[in-house]
Amino acid sequence: MLSDIILNLYLLALFVVGVFSLEALYLVYQYLRGRKKKKKCPPVDDYPQVTVQLPIYNEVYVAQRLINSVCEMDYPRNKLEIQVLDDSTDQTGVICRERVEFYREQGFAIQYLHRPIRTGFKAGALQDALLLAQGEFIAIFDADFVPQRTFLKDTIPFFKDEKVGMVQTRWEHLNEDFSFITRAQSFALAGHFAIEQNGRNAAGYFINFNGTAGIWRKSCIEDAGNWQSDTLTEDLDLSYRAQLKGWKFLFLDEVVTPSELPAEINALKSQQYRWTKGAVETARKILPRLWKSKLPLGLKIHSTLHLTSNMSYPFILILALLNLPLVIVKKHLPESALYFLIFTFFVVSFGASFIFYAVSQKSLYRNWKKRLLLFPVFMSGNMGFSVNNTKAVVEGLFKRQTPFIRTPKYKLIGRDGSIHDKSYHAVLDKTVIFEVVMAIYSCVGIVYSVYYRELGILPFMLMFFVGYGLIGFLSIKHALKH
Repeated sequence: MLSDIILNLYLLALFVVGVFSLEALYLVYQYLRGRKKKKKCPPVDDYPQVTVQLPIYNEVYVAQRLINSVCEMDYPRNKLEIQVLDDSTDQTGVICRERVEFYREQGFAIQYLHRPIRTGFKAGALQDALLLAQGEFIAIFDADFVPQRTFLKDTIPFFKDEKVGMVQTRWEHLNEDFSFITRAQSFALAGHFAIEQNGRNAAGYFINFNGTAGIWRKSCIEDAGNWQSDTLTEDLDLSYRAQLKGWKFLFLDEVVTPSELPAEINALKSQQYRWTKGAVETARKILPRLWKSKLPLGLKIHSTLHLTSNMSYPFILILALLNLPLVIVKKHLPESALYFLIFTFFVVSFGASFIFYAVSQKSLYRNWKKRLLLFPVFMSGNMGFSVNNTKAVVEGLFKRQTPFIRTPKYKLIGRDGSIHDKSYHAVLDKTVIFEVVMAIYSCVGIVYSVYYRELGILPFMLMFFVGYGLIGFLSIKHALKH
């Protein structure tokens, strides 16, 4: 019967979302268990040669800031090489050349490398530049980052352990208070860095290089097969290939690197799409190797959950689609009421997520209680992203080729600046149509829930309505202002 299909599919979706929620709760446990084990910075007798790579593509507003900050880092100048990897097709190239020439005259070993054809996008630029790099270690910063002066001296000492292949630092945000969108992103990223990276590292599981604000041992990159462009998340791909080779990764929670968050909703959707699709592509590529390896079963399971975490989005979308039919089924088939105990899975998932983010906020912010007021709206927004990210999951699974679309940055600091008078803007995606439709559909579900007095499911229907409505409304609003 159709009712059985609806009930069983709903149960499956809740189970999948619940599994990933419980994994998040497990990482909270690992974080709390290992948080007192601070990583002590070993002494350094002689600093090694380091190459800093700056991959840039059409970054008029932030390219100069990046180059300046790297050249201001506190590190022996005779041991520092800087590569500006500029694939730009606009005035960014002029800015980069001028800065490179200026610092070269000051005695810096700095190179300007330009590729007229962006083969392999960022991964291709990093791969080509590695052939020219003189450093024993490779630090990488995206254009929206501003590394602190002590970055290299804070990270290089940890490579005294010759098994360490990569050291990742925690991100901070220059424009966290710019808007609701940036505050919500900061809320989410706190969970990733404070709990996920720390928890996995403390438990001895694989972690990932976040694409920027980290430093690699050059021989680790080469041993793992170098950068490859067959996924949209070359950083996650290389991370797993390196750790499968036996290299150790470290996450330094105490070392922070400021960055700029996307302030435009369509740019954020594009970034989320890229991260989601790339993670699925990486999972498809890496999981067979992972399970064929002789690694412990527990590590294989947690690595699989890590690589497939974005698979939760299609199931969140299924929940949104089936909420209304489920209410109708219960009304017309009273014997199915027992199945409504499965709503407890929803409550468990929600509670696990709350604990995850509460602990992450408390670990990083003094005003963590105030920040937790963002949680319901953040969760609604995360549900609202299920359309955008489900598309990414499907395209990643079915190997649909899409270009690397970089996220525009506007040199926003604090609440200052504007996103509407800039040269770069993300394109309004057709998924907005489905987001608006889902908002209307969720609204209908709210009406039916009230009419049938199914108040237990009402809060979740409200969150879906707010999520889809907010994402759809902001997508159209920001697009119309350009």
